[in-house]
Amino acid sequence: MDLWININGKFVKEKQAKISVFDHGLLYGDGVFEGLRAYSKKIFKLYEHIHRLYKSAKAISLDIPMTEEEMAEIIKKTIRKNGLKDSYIRVVVTRGIGDLGLDPRNCSKPTTIVIASQISLYPEQHYKKGISIGTIATRRNLIESLNPAIKSLNYLNNILAKIEATNAGVMEGLFLNNDGYVTEGTGENIFIVSGRALFTPPISAGALDGITRDVVMQIGKVIGLEVNEKLLTRYDLYNAEECFLTGTAAEIVPVTVIDGRTIGSGVPGFFTTKIRKEFHMLVLKDGIPI
Repeated sequence: MDLWININGKFVKEKQAKISVFDHGLLYGDGVFEGLRAYSKKIFKLYEHIHRLYKSAKAISLDIPMTEEEMAEIIKKTIRKNGLKDSYIRVVVTRGIGDLGLDPRNCSKPTTIVIASQISLYPEQHYKKGISIGTIATRRNLIESLNPAIKSLNYLNNILAKIEATNAGVMEGLFLNNDGYVTEGTGENIFIVSGRALFTPPISAGALDGITRDVVMQIGKVIGLEVNEKLLTRYDLYNAEECFLTGTAAEIVPVTVIDGRTIGSGVPGFFTTKIRKEFHMLVLKDGIPI
């Protein structure tokens, strides 16, 4: 399928979609992005994602050349143009075309790209049986350097971690921060269940303020769990009754092994399964029509 891509407000075919080699998004990873999902022609948490995009842009002094409402309309149009019922949407805003120097003042206008396609991070069997993850040596970016709360185009920290996890033979890598506390996976937030309590690391530990993370915390409260943001160590994870990862693309992925330790009974737990069920019902009824 030759997709329609929206670049700076205009639609072009996938094979004709091009940006300049002088675009600072390409040269330096200077820009921000968001990933969204649409289910049955409804975009889940559209405005939450857009608001986070604009917060990331503000954090790097990047002025997106349209309002949040205008961005929402372009996203809707891109999905409709491609005739997609269920889709994964990637929104990218780069610093724009400049020169070979670093100075962002030499970039005259940001480049905006919207892609609507599909994505599948894990095969269905992993959602049924759970995955194995492992701690990686690469530490999460320091908040004082490049705050992980910013969804920037510079994802090398995550990519190096993913390479480590792959080389170690596990499906996902577990980031620690410089103090040794758990932050998140290479592309997802992490949760554990102990007793009737749900725990996830605080954003201040170096985790992304995930949209799916927030939804899961709300679901946890609805189904009667005590929800806590707390600094977690690997000891806490090893001794948890349940563990799972969350993200827009991955949704909710059960974790059954961490660093060779079996988590709980070694199968996706009761609350993990319950939260997944509640999440899948929610995304079908709670969304913005395209």
